[in-house]
Amino acid sequence: MAAVVPHTEAVLRLPCLGPEPLPVGRALDAVVGYACARRWVRFRSPGTPEGRWTAVPAYGWARFDARPAACGIDAEVLLAEGLHGRLDRERWQEVHDALAATAPLVDALVARAAGRAFWDLPDEELSVLDEPGTVGALLRRLGEEAGPHAAHVLAARHHAHPDLVPHLTRTTRRALLPHLEEGDSGVEAVVHRELRANADAFAALEAAVAAAVPDARPTRLRLHDVLLWLTTTLRAAHAEEAGRSGDEA
Repeated sequence: MAAVVPHTEAVLRLPCLGPEPLPVGRALDAVVGYACARRWVRFRSPGTPEGRWTAVPAYGWARFDARPAACGIDAEVLLAEGLHGRLDRERWQEVHDALAATAPLVDALVARAAGRAFWDLPDEELSVLDEPGTVGALLRRLGEEAGPHAAHVLAARHHAHPDLVPHLTRTTRRALLPHLEEGDSGVEAVVHRELRANADAFAALEAAVAAAVPDARPTRLRLHDVLLWLTTTLRAAHAEEAGRSGDEA
């Protein structure tokens, strides 16, 4: 069960979520709900052929955010499956091959960032005017070369580099597209702009989440992803209620 944390009066102004500001207290409720909410499933086994109800995590926190760093490509694929679902043999191999093929891109990305977090990068790193070789250009190539299962690939890359590689899916990318500005290297520039514009509020949210859910310390890059995914998939209200009430199932 999450600890009770006083809500701050700070707000997040995230156009990708909508025109209204989001109080950090509500954002905290949503993330805590994402971490702790559970749902009922009917489970059958040889020992209980009549079936029984069991509560399982409603979202991917326990299977992804709370997991330790992976060691090796096989483990990275398993991590990605924890967030985006199991893969059959053929698709598993495709994700494995994409992770191997994009490893040099990730190395170049880490070298270019030179120890800086994504939100601490200057705007020029996410602008086409300063390409080639920028972080934005490398992230765009990573998305293009991730293959047909880009969500799995980017999930693994984000888990390995949580302060540098955004985790985006087809759904969240689509939500970011209307907010692109002239000269942006890709939708990652929208995430970068929103993180920089809300630096103090995200710092408060990071601290509050770390205090409320001690099994993981997601960076603001992951918190932005979670809030965007919950909103675009119409799950935000459920997550907020679960986080506010502490009702896990």
